[in-house]
Amino acid sequence: MDFWEVIEERRSVRRFEQRDVPEEMVERLLGAAIRAPSAGNCQPWRFFVVRRPEVKEALAEAAWGQYFVAQAPLVIVVCAEPQRSAGRYGRRGVELYCLQDTAAATEHILLAATALGLGACWVGAFDEQAAVRALNLPAGLRPVALIPVGYPAREPGGRTSRRRLQEVAETII
Repeated sequence: MDFWEVIEERRSVRRFEQRDVPEEMVERLLGAAIRAPSAGNCQPWRFFVVRRPEVKEALAEAAWGQYFVAQAPLVIVVCAEPQRSAGRYGRRGVELYCLQDTAAATEHILLAATALGLGACWVGAFDEQAAVRALNLPAGLRPVALIPVGYPAREPGGRTSRRRLQEVAETII
């Protein structure tokens, strides 16, 4: 699938087949993530691949009952390590750059999943502290995104409407 097809085909998938995602595919997803742009090349990210059912259940609870999180074969939790950005950028690194960098890594995972024939969904609505407890994260890591990943149980629906380009883009000369 070429790049433009991947962009057009990417959808949020919330229903998954109950078959395992091979480790080689997970490595490709994470390989895509670490190639995301990063302010000052600080790379303030950590990725946790969760396959254990009880941890996925705890993450679904942390996500305020979004149980499709637990039903996916795996969940990639993208965490920011703010102090990596703070070392170079201080407060702005903590409050902004580490979040931008992990958002870019998250999008790379979503696009890579589409290219590999997998489905995924960016879940940002969750209780951070509940996710920290579910994963028993070390101090200094902030969960930013939960990404359930698997083979789609059905063909994703049509694209949701988007605002017209003329509504959202301006040229300043």
